[in-house]
Amino acid sequence: MKKSSFIEKGNPVPADYFVGDVNVNMLLDVADYNTIMAIVSFDAGARTNWHTHTNGQILIVSEGIGYYQEKGKEIQIIKVGDVVQIPENVEHWHGASHKTAMRHFAMIPDSATDKTEWLAPVTEKEYNSEIITD
Repeated sequence: MKKSSFIEKGNPVPADYFVGDVNVNMLLDVADYNTIMAIVSFDAGARTNWHTHTNGQILIVSEGIGYYQEKGKEIQIIKVGDVVQIPENVEHWHGASHKTAMRHFAMIPDSATDKTEWLAPVTEKEYNSEIITD
């Protein structure tokens, strides 16, 4: 039996793909179940770059308040208990709100064949493009 804990904050992520302070705790990798599952911790204001997944992605918010946005659409507030189902190849970003940290589980199905394409950082102008209340 393998055992892991989602309580642990994990390790800092590469600044190449994220803005702000973000940690990831890998819970499953492709060798285990052909699924990547991690818990990602975003400090307030932290977020991913724009990116896509060829096999889609599922986010389950476990703490705090965050944002999710698909290219060309409005920013959405995500909070504890929300499940976000991101379709294949949809350009998007996600992260914490302005004032509140956020943690979510991130899952990528069929991860052996998934290609994640990391794109440009979410700029301050994009991040602040909507008036949002936490």
